[in-house]
Amino acid sequence: MKDPFLQILVHGEGIGETTPVIKYPGVKVLKVHKADSRNYLFIDLSVSAGAKPGNIKISFTKKGKQVYAHDYPLKQRVTGAASRKGFDASDVIYLITPDRFVNGDPTNDVVASMRENQIDRSGPGMRHGGDIRGIIQSLDYIRSMGFTAIWPQPMVENDMAAYSYHGYAITDHYKVDPRYGTMEEYKELATKAREKGIKLIYDGVVNHIGTGYWWMKDLPYKDWLNYPDGKLRTNHRRTVNQDAYAAKSDKDLMTGGWFDGHMADMNAGNKYVANYLIQNSIWWVETLGLGGIRQDTYCYSDKQFLSNWSCRIMKEYPQFNIVGEEWSLNPLIVGYWQQGARNRDGYTGCLKSVMDFPTQHALVQALKENDGQYTSTGLVRLYESLANDFGYADPLHLMMFGDNHDMDRLYTQLGKDDALTKMAFTYLMTVRGIPQVYYGTEILMDNSQAPNDHGIIRSDFPGGWKGDAVSAFTGQGLTDVQKEMQQYVRKLLSWRKGNEVISKGKTLHFAPMDGMYVYFRSLPGKTVMVVMNKNESEKSPDLERLAEGIGTKQSAKDVISGEVRNLRDLKIPGKTTAVYELL
Repeated sequence: MKDPFLQILVHGEGIGETTPVIKYPGVKVLKVHKADSRNYLFIDLSVSAGAKPGNIKISFTKKGKQVYAHDYPLKQRVTGAASRKGFDASDVIYLITPDRFVNGDPTNDVVASMRENQIDRSGPGMRHGGDIRGIIQSLDYIRSMGFTAIWPQPMVENDMAAYSYHGYAITDHYKVDPRYGTMEEYKELATKAREKGIKLIYDGVVNHIGTGYWWMKDLPYKDWLNYPDGKLRTNHRRTVNQDAYAAKSDKDLMTGGWFDGHMADMNAGNKYVANYLIQNSIWWVETLGLGGIRQDTYCYSDKQFLSNWSCRIMKEYPQFNIVGEEWSLNPLIVGYWQQGARNRDGYTGCLKSVMDFPTQHALVQALKENDGQYTSTGLVRLYESLANDFGYADPLHLMMFGDNHDMDRLYTQLGKDDALTKMAFTYLMTVRGIPQVYYGTEILMDNSQAPNDHGIIRSDFPGGWKGDAVSAFTGQGLTDVQKEMQQYVRKLLSWRKGNEVISKGKTLHFAPMDGMYVYFRSLPGKTVMVVMNKNESEKSPDLERLAEGIGTKQSAKDVISGEVRNLRDLKIPGKTTAVYELL
């Protein structure tokens, strides 16, 4: 690694009262730290570039006698690991809730030793049995749809008594949850995905852990957790990170309060906690050959730690990518975290990507609201949201999405209007940024029967279980509207793949008029025109007004139908987002 420093956490009965002895060529013991608990030691090592792979034998002695011994593996890095490329705007990311996607191995549905050791597909908050094997079996479907990256929600151990399926209450950062499969299966997923041109994104959580974590009854340090008694919850006042007037007590409660009663808050201000979390992230990148990290609840952790964490990873992998979740509708707040931001308080970090919640909100409002020529409602919201790009360091690295696992399905948000849903989807695939699609959007999955119910939002993917009457994989039982949407997604993503005018092109947009919003994506020699027509009836774009984008082009090719038309003859159907390559 570029940084030779390695800190090992050692846990064992009375281990803190021993002296570790290491003799291994190229590995040097820098310092040994005792913790508050007698059952922990932290060993600082320097691993030189000349160190060979093998087992580092650690002897723990007390009064000159060995009382423990352990072999710590020093592994060979994969060739080219440091130049690993992360996801970018050329990708389309498929977000998966593993427990609700495909049950590929029913034998791991129930693990008797786990606190939650039953499945019940009828229970929205229960485990349903989806697993790693199911994702592996679905890679051909994912590829055929045009997705080039997958982001499964966390699949590490969540040994909690209830609601363990969502993955965000981790109880061991280094173990795969056995109800999802094994570490070897996780590696197999990464390898087979990579072979099919699909990057694997790891869903990380550095802010909190599950209260069932193995160290909870014996913490290494008294300040290992924030508010260890769990009585104080975060105030969720995320603006304290930027607010020049924020009270210290509000800042402390925001970053130190527990995210939930069963999610203990990690104190990343403790340098040993920070090292543990940083090294774990790097370990997963190396172990799985990751194509990126999505970091949950990004703004809830200590700011300086987040800077150190992101920069440490990007130092090792300069072409990698990390996206952070900052659920704010204010682009000033979201953009604050992105690498290259010129913040007045001097804060810097190495987070390449941030999730564009402001545009997600604007997109839904733009399609639901009535348009007015001199108002800020309807499509003007979308136009003005894009105009806020001046506040971002790198708009091309914003993650675009219509929904995710924490909000109503896009189809639900848009009133089960398939035309509006298709309009929204087309926008997300043609505007700047990195699009992310939640599993099932391609078949109009819906939770209108239970708005805001996370368990229903994360419903089972049709056809993922043996005996399902409806299957998104074969089309069996899907409605004609669902099939049409699925085919539309497949065509649009196929066109988008490898199309640099979309992933790298410049944007030019025109203020919405008469229920129409037009924007262009262009590179030298290639121009794409996107026309959003929210009207019920067909309309023709005002070519004279759009001359700046059209230039000398005379005809246009519809990227979905392949039909070529003279620009003067263009008629955009009502409630449609049309995409044309100008010829």
